[in-house]
Amino acid sequence: MADILDAAPKDDLMSMEHPMFALKAGDKRVRIYERNGVTVKVKPGADGCATIHDKDIWIYCISQLVEALNRGREGVGPKLRFTAHAFFVATNRRTDGDSYVRMSDALARLKGTVIETNIKTADMRERGGFGLIETWSVIERANDGRMAAVEVTLPDWLWRSVKSMQVKTLSGEYFRLRKPLDRRIYELVRKHGGAQTKWRVTLVVLHEKSGSTDTLRKFRAVIKTLAKSDELPDYRVAFDTASDMVTFYARAQKGAKAQITDILAGLSKGKRP
Repeated sequence: MADILDAAPKDDLMSMEHPMFALKAGDKRVRIYERNGVTVKVKPGADGCATIHDKDIWIYCISQLVEALNRGREGVGPKLRFTAHAFFVATNRRTDGDSYVRMSDALARLKGTVIETNIKTADMRERGGFGLIETWSVIERANDGRMAAVEVTLPDWLWRSVKSMQVKTLSGEYFRLRKPLDRRIYELVRKHGGAQTKWRVTLVVLHEKSGSTDTLRKFRAVIKTLAKSDELPDYRVAFDTASDMVTFYARAQKGAKAQITDILAGLSKGKRP
Protein backbone atom coordinates (compact mmCIF):
# COMPACT_ATOMS: atom_id res chain seq x y z
CA MET A 1 0.00 0.00 0.00
CA ALA A 2 1.53 3.30 -1.12
CA ASP A 3 0.52 5.46 1.81
CA ILE A 4 3.62 7.57 2.54
CA LEU A 5 2.49 11.19 2.41
CA ASP A 6 5.91 12.87 2.48
CA ALA A 7 7.79 10.78 -0.08
CA ALA A 8 10.21 12.94 -2.08
CA PRO A 9 9.64 12.81 -5.87
CA LYS A 10 11.99 10.30 -7.51
CA ASP A 11 12.64 9.47 -11.15
CA ASP A 12 14.61 6.60 -12.67
CA LEU A 13 17.87 7.41 -14.45
CA MET A 14 17.22 5.58 -17.69
CA SER A 15 13.92 7.28 -18.53
CA MET A 16 15.52 10.61 -17.59
CA GLU A 17 18.30 9.94 -20.08
CA HIS A 18 16.23 8.54 -22.96
CA PRO A 19 13.06 10.10 -24.45
CA MET A 20 10.54 7.34 -23.76
CA PHE A 21 7.53 9.59 -23.24
CA ALA A 22 5.85 11.74 -25.89
CA LEU A 23 5.86 15.50 -25.56
CA LYS A 24 2.58 15.87 -27.44
CA ALA A 25 -0.75 14.21 -26.72
CA GLY A 26 -2.15 11.91 -29.40
CA ASP A 27 1.27 11.03 -30.80
CA LYS A 28 0.94 7.65 -32.56
CA ARG A 29 4.26 7.63 -34.41
CA VAL A 30 6.82 4.89 -33.81
CA ARG A 31 9.91 6.72 -32.56
CA ILE A 32 13.47 5.35 -32.59
CA TYR A 33 16.25 6.91 -30.52
CA GLU A 34 19.88 5.76 -30.77
CA ARG A 35 22.83 7.11 -28.84
CA ASN A 36 26.08 5.65 -27.48
CA GLY A 37 25.12 2.06 -28.24
CA VAL A 38 21.65 2.32 -26.71
CA THR A 39 18.57 1.89 -28.88
CA VAL A 40 15.09 2.81 -27.73
CA LYS A 41 12.06 2.18 -29.92
CA VAL A 42 8.76 3.61 -28.66
CA LYS A 43 5.64 1.94 -30.09
CA PRO A 44 2.36 3.63 -29.13
CA GLY A 45 -0.80 1.67 -28.44
CA ALA A 46 -4.28 2.29 -29.79
CA ASP A 47 -4.75 5.16 -27.32
CA GLY A 48 -1.56 6.90 -28.41
CA CYS A 49 1.83 7.16 -26.77
CA ALA A 50 2.11 7.79 -23.03
CA THR A 51 3.01 11.43 -22.47
CA ILE A 52 5.44 13.05 -20.06
CA HIS A 53 2.42 14.12 -17.97
CA ASP A 54 1.31 10.46 -17.83
CA LYS A 55 4.76 9.77 -16.43
CA ASP A 56 3.64 11.37 -13.17
CA ILE A 57 2.14 7.98 -12.31
CA TRP A 58 5.57 6.39 -12.80
CA ILE A 59 7.24 9.05 -10.68
CA TYR A 60 4.66 8.68 -7.92
CA CYS A 61 5.10 4.90 -7.83
CA ILE A 62 8.90 5.13 -7.87
CA SER A 63 8.81 7.70 -5.06
CA GLN A 64 6.62 5.50 -2.89
CA LEU A 65 8.73 2.38 -3.49
CA VAL A 66 12.06 4.11 -2.81
CA GLU A 67 10.76 5.61 0.42
CA ALA A 68 9.30 2.26 1.52
CA LEU A 69 12.65 0.55 0.87
CA ASN A 70 14.51 3.27 2.73
CA ARG A 71 12.21 2.77 5.72
CA GLY A 72 12.82 -0.98 5.69
CA ARG A 73 9.26 -1.98 4.95
CA GLU A 74 8.62 -5.63 4.21
CA GLY A 75 6.87 -6.99 1.15
CA VAL A 76 7.89 -4.13 -1.15
CA GLY A 77 7.62 -5.16 -4.80
CA PRO A 78 6.65 -3.93 -8.26
CA LYS A 79 2.91 -4.03 -7.49
CA LEU A 80 1.42 -1.29 -5.38
CA ARG A 81 -1.95 0.21 -4.49
CA PHE A 82 -2.65 3.88 -3.84
CA THR A 83 -5.59 6.25 -3.69
CA ALA A 84 -6.20 8.52 -6.65
CA HIS A 85 -6.71 11.46 -4.32
CA ALA A 86 -3.25 11.03 -2.76
CA PHE A 87 -1.74 10.89 -6.24
CA PHE A 88 -3.54 14.08 -7.29
CA VAL A 89 -2.36 15.96 -4.22
CA ALA A 90 1.26 14.77 -4.55
CA THR A 91 1.45 15.72 -8.23
CA ASN A 92 -0.30 19.10 -7.96
CA ARG A 93 -3.47 18.06 -9.82
CA ARG A 94 -7.08 18.96 -9.33
CA THR A 95 -9.28 16.46 -7.53
CA ASP A 96 -12.42 16.92 -9.62
CA GLY A 97 -14.25 14.28 -11.64
CA ASP A 98 -12.35 15.04 -14.86
CA SER A 99 -9.07 14.23 -13.11
CA TYR A 100 -10.28 10.70 -12.40
CA VAL A 101 -11.21 10.23 -16.06
CA ARG A 102 -7.85 11.57 -17.22
CA MET A 103 -6.07 9.24 -14.83
CA SER A 104 -7.81 6.20 -16.34
CA ASP A 105 -6.82 7.42 -19.80
CA ALA A 106 -3.20 7.84 -18.65
CA LEU A 107 -3.11 4.31 -17.24
CA ALA A 108 -4.40 2.96 -20.56
CA ARG A 109 -1.69 4.81 -22.50
CA LEU A 110 1.02 3.59 -20.12
CA LYS A 111 -0.14 0.02 -20.55
CA GLY A 112 -0.47 0.32 -24.34
CA THR A 113 2.89 1.96 -25.01
CA VAL A 114 5.64 -0.60 -25.66
CA ILE A 115 9.35 0.08 -25.32
CA GLU A 116 11.85 -2.07 -27.20
CA THR A 117 15.37 -1.43 -25.96
CA ASN A 118 18.73 -2.81 -24.91
CA ILE A 119 19.08 -0.50 -21.89
CA LYS A 120 21.11 -1.82 -18.95
CA THR A 121 19.70 -1.60 -15.43
CA ALA A 122 21.27 -2.95 -12.22
CA ASP A 123 24.27 -4.26 -14.25
CA MET A 124 21.98 -6.34 -16.46
CA ARG A 125 21.52 -5.70 -20.16
CA GLU A 126 18.76 -7.40 -22.06
CA ARG A 127 17.15 -6.76 -25.40
CA GLY A 128 13.40 -6.97 -25.32
CA GLY A 129 10.11 -5.15 -25.10
CA PHE A 130 7.87 -4.18 -22.23
CA GLY A 131 4.89 -2.00 -21.48
CA LEU A 132 5.46 1.09 -19.40
CA ILE A 133 3.26 -0.65 -16.83
CA GLU A 134 2.49 -4.36 -16.72
CA THR A 135 -1.04 -4.20 -15.31
CA TRP A 136 -3.45 -1.70 -13.84
CA SER A 137 -6.86 -1.86 -12.24
CA VAL A 138 -9.23 0.58 -10.59
CA ILE A 139 -11.28 -0.17 -7.50
CA GLU A 140 -14.50 1.87 -7.50
CA ARG A 141 -16.93 2.64 -4.72
CA ALA A 142 -20.20 0.77 -5.11
CA ASN A 143 -22.42 3.71 -4.16
CA ASP A 144 -21.22 6.32 -6.68
CA GLY A 145 -18.71 4.57 -8.94
CA ARG A 146 -15.96 7.01 -7.88
CA MET A 147 -12.39 5.72 -8.15
CA ALA A 148 -11.37 4.65 -4.64
CA ALA A 149 -7.99 3.07 -5.30
CA VAL A 150 -5.64 2.16 -8.11
CA GLU A 151 -3.41 -0.90 -8.43
CA VAL A 152 -0.36 -0.73 -10.71
CA THR A 153 2.29 -3.32 -11.52
CA LEU A 154 5.52 -1.84 -12.81
CA PRO A 155 7.69 -3.66 -15.40
CA ASP A 156 10.60 -5.74 -14.09
CA TRP A 157 13.03 -3.42 -15.85
CA LEU A 158 11.84 -0.44 -13.81
CA TRP A 159 11.62 -2.44 -10.59
CA ARG A 160 15.30 -3.40 -10.95
CA SER A 161 16.16 0.29 -11.26
CA VAL A 162 14.26 1.05 -8.07
CA LYS A 163 15.84 -1.81 -6.09
CA SER A 164 19.33 -0.72 -7.14
CA MET A 165 18.48 2.93 -6.35
CA GLN A 166 19.23 4.10 -9.88
CA VAL A 167 17.05 7.13 -9.24
CA LYS A 168 17.30 10.90 -8.83
CA THR A 169 15.35 13.21 -6.56
CA LEU A 170 13.23 15.83 -8.34
CA SER A 171 12.17 19.23 -7.09
CA GLY A 172 8.61 19.37 -5.83
CA GLU A 173 8.20 22.25 -8.29
CA TYR A 174 8.55 19.77 -11.16
CA PHE A 175 4.82 19.05 -11.00
CA ARG A 176 4.08 22.75 -11.46
CA LEU A 177 5.79 22.75 -14.85
CA ARG A 178 2.94 22.57 -17.36
CA LYS A 179 4.91 22.71 -20.62
CA PRO A 180 6.00 19.18 -21.62
CA LEU A 181 9.35 20.32 -23.03
CA ASP A 182 10.18 22.24 -19.83
CA ARG A 183 9.63 19.01 -17.89
CA ARG A 184 11.83 17.06 -20.28
CA ILE A 185 14.62 19.64 -20.14
CA TYR A 186 14.51 19.60 -16.34
CA GLU A 187 14.80 15.78 -16.35
CA LEU A 188 17.89 15.97 -18.53
CA VAL A 189 19.55 18.62 -16.39
CA ARG A 190 18.87 16.66 -13.19
CA LYS A 191 20.31 13.53 -14.83
CA HIS A 192 23.46 15.15 -16.22
CA GLY A 193 23.92 18.17 -13.97
CA GLY A 194 23.11 16.53 -10.65
CA ALA A 195 25.03 18.23 -7.85
CA GLN A 196 27.48 19.90 -10.25
CA THR A 197 27.72 23.67 -10.41
CA LYS A 198 26.81 23.64 -14.10
CA TRP A 199 26.06 21.47 -17.10
CA ARG A 200 26.92 22.69 -20.59
CA VAL A 201 25.57 21.07 -23.75
CA THR A 202 25.25 21.98 -27.41
CA LEU A 203 21.81 22.88 -28.66
CA VAL A 204 21.95 20.04 -31.20
CA VAL A 205 22.62 17.39 -28.54
CA LEU A 206 19.99 18.85 -26.21
CA HIS A 207 17.47 18.77 -29.04
CA GLU A 208 18.28 15.13 -29.75
CA LYS A 209 18.14 14.07 -26.12
CA SER A 210 14.87 15.88 -25.49
CA GLY A 211 12.96 13.87 -28.08
CA SER A 212 11.40 17.07 -29.39
CA THR A 213 9.81 16.85 -32.83
CA ASP A 214 10.22 20.61 -33.39
CA THR A 215 12.71 21.89 -35.93
CA LEU A 216 16.04 22.97 -34.50
CA ARG A 217 15.10 26.59 -35.25
CA LYS A 218 11.89 26.37 -33.24
CA PHE A 219 13.63 24.44 -30.46
CA ARG A 220 16.25 27.21 -30.25
CA ALA A 221 13.48 29.78 -29.76
CA VAL A 222 11.93 27.68 -26.98
CA ILE A 223 15.25 27.45 -25.13
CA LYS A 224 15.74 31.21 -25.43
CA THR A 225 12.29 31.72 -23.92
CA LEU A 226 13.06 29.28 -21.12
CA ALA A 227 16.28 31.16 -20.34
CA LYS A 228 14.44 34.50 -20.18
CA SER A 229 11.59 33.19 -18.04
CA ASP A 230 13.98 31.78 -15.39
CA GLU A 231 11.25 29.34 -14.33
CA LEU A 232 13.20 26.06 -14.36
CA PRO A 233 13.42 24.56 -10.85
CA ASP A 234 16.92 24.26 -9.30
CA TYR A 235 18.73 25.73 -12.33
CA ARG A 236 19.29 28.96 -14.23
CA VAL A 237 19.50 28.68 -18.00
CA ALA A 238 21.97 30.63 -20.12
CA PHE A 239 22.00 30.43 -23.92
CA ASP A 240 25.02 31.52 -25.98
CA THR A 241 23.71 32.44 -29.42
CA ALA A 242 27.14 32.65 -31.01
CA SER A 243 28.16 29.09 -30.11
CA ASP A 244 24.67 27.54 -29.85
CA MET A 245 25.61 26.29 -26.37
CA VAL A 246 23.21 25.99 -23.45
CA THR A 247 24.51 26.13 -19.88
CA PHE A 248 22.46 25.20 -16.82
CA TYR A 249 23.74 26.67 -13.55
CA ALA A 250 22.70 25.35 -10.14
CA ARG A 251 20.67 27.95 -8.25
CA ALA A 252 22.80 27.42 -5.16
CA GLN A 253 25.57 29.92 -4.42
CA LYS A 254 28.23 27.80 -6.11
CA GLY A 255 26.23 27.89 -9.33
CA ALA A 256 25.93 31.67 -9.17
CA LYS A 257 29.70 31.94 -8.70
CA ALA A 258 30.27 29.68 -11.72
CA GLN A 259 27.95 31.82 -13.84
CA ILE A 260 29.69 35.05 -12.80
CA THR A 261 33.06 33.48 -13.61
CA ASP A 262 31.84 32.49 -17.07
CA ILE A 263 30.39 35.96 -17.70
CA LEU A 264 33.66 37.64 -16.72
CA ALA A 265 35.61 35.19 -18.90
CA GLY A 266 33.32 36.05 -21.80
CA LEU A 267 33.78 39.78 -21.27
CA SER A 268 37.53 39.36 -21.33
CA LYS A 269 37.15 37.76 -24.74
CA GLY A 270 34.92 40.55 -26.00
CA LYS A 271 31.62 38.65 -25.67
CA ARG A 272 28.45 40.41 -24.59
CA PRO A 273 26.78 38.92 -21.43
